[in-house]
Amino acid sequence: MKQMLSCIEKITGKDLDRDQVRLLNPLVLAFIGDTVYDLFIRTYLIYNHDLPVHQLHVKASGFVRAGSQSRTLHDIESFLTEDELNIVRRGRNAKSGTIPKNADVTEYRWATGLESLLGYLFLLGQEERICQLFDLILKK
Repeated sequence: MKQMLSCIEKITGKDLDRDQVRLLNPLVLAFIGDTVYDLFIRTYLIYNHDLPVHQLHVKASGFVRAGSQSRTLHDIESFLTEDELNIVRRGRNAKSGTIPKNADVTEYRWATGLESLLGYLFLLGQEERICQLFDLILKK
């Protein structure tokens, strides 16, 4: 991940320090965090299941639905730092303007909190912390 961020910094000529990342709109953090979560889950499934693509997709969908993400966040919440909980709160309280048809508002907001956290950690290059959280997530 750090190599990817380094590559992006070279290409754009820009880097984001901790304060800049913290000040990003939580929906921007969720925008990238959604992809971090999805990529991790899909990669995990490929490593652990020899299945056709459609079945991998079905399994991945079970993880990345708003309801599943909401439950996941509740499962790991007690392991989060105060800083991480603040990012989650900001993401949870952000008003996105749209709610997916297959999720209730509360689940969707908690899922956005999880995605905001993952986006925040990713943009800070906190690979080890992301791995710790995914380890907790997959053990639940």
